[in-house]
Amino acid sequence: MQISPFNQPGTFWRGNLHTHSTRSDGTRAPEAACAFYRQHGYDFLAITDHFMAEYDWPITDTSACRSAGFTTLLGAELHAGRTSTGEIWHILALGLPADFAPCAPDETGPQLAARAMQAGAFVACAHPNWYALSESDVLALGPVHAIETINGISRDHNDRIDSWYMLDVMLNRGLRYHALTTDDAHFHGKHADLLHAWTWVRSEALEPAALLTALKAGAYYSSSGPRLFDVQIEHDRAWIRCSPVSSVFVTGRGSASVYLHGRGITEAELDLKRLRGSPFCRITVRDDRDGRAWTNPVWFEDVT
Repeated sequence: MQISPFNQPGTFWRGNLHTHSTRSDGTRAPEAACAFYRQHGYDFLAITDHFMAEYDWPITDTSACRSAGFTTLLGAELHAGRTSTGEIWHILALGLPADFAPCAPDETGPQLAARAMQAGAFVACAHPNWYALSESDVLALGPVHAIETINGISRDHNDRIDSWYMLDVMLNRGLRYHALTTDDAHFHGKHADLLHAWTWVRSEALEPAALLTALKAGAYYSSSGPRLFDVQIEHDRAWIRCSPVSSVFVTGRGSASVYLHGRGITEAELDLKRLRGSPFCRITVRDDRDGRAWTNPVWFEDVT
């Protein structure tokens, strides 16, 4: 059985979903940020400026940057309350209405996340490893859509680019989240925060509402290089077609995994019997440049 997004109609569109502009602490105007990603082959971009009083609560309007071959999602990085380490919350919200209300003085991060979801946004727990979120912090956010598992700016900020561990911990608890990999681009030159990781969203139209619906459904995969063309899972086997890679991993609960290593792998068939007992798996491919592509978690009860 083909799994989402490979069993969905439409086209894969490439986008970055975490970007800052001069409306907050980025150094490029929204139009310049959109032009940069469009020139580098992206199909869509979300400008997600910091939704804070010091920046006058921006929901940056990039609708004028849309064209026949490029579109934008409106969103923001939301902040309210304090995490268990005493730092202000960072919550990524895509598809926010332009009139999304400023935070109340006593609003908490979980309350803000819930309000964004009620407003129709795709909501993600931003870069948990970057600022050392605890499991209890993530659990407190409630049923948000995703956990940001790769955050490009973190690479040169504190070498905590990778938050896959937090997603896996939540999956081991039986909780369902999608993954999200982004640049968190600021364009300020202090960090190499550009073109690190992106999202391939499958939808029938390069149009904001269609992309948002696909994101909420998990109809996408993430990449820092390789392409995934097809993934099928049936009974105790998985089939993967991809651009040339050197490793294919199927991982499940705890340390459970099966893998294949080689050179120029473009098709793989793996026996999943070792994952019996795990209610979920996710697939990672890695190329010889250390680039990766990742599926969202797959729950076996949904494909059998």
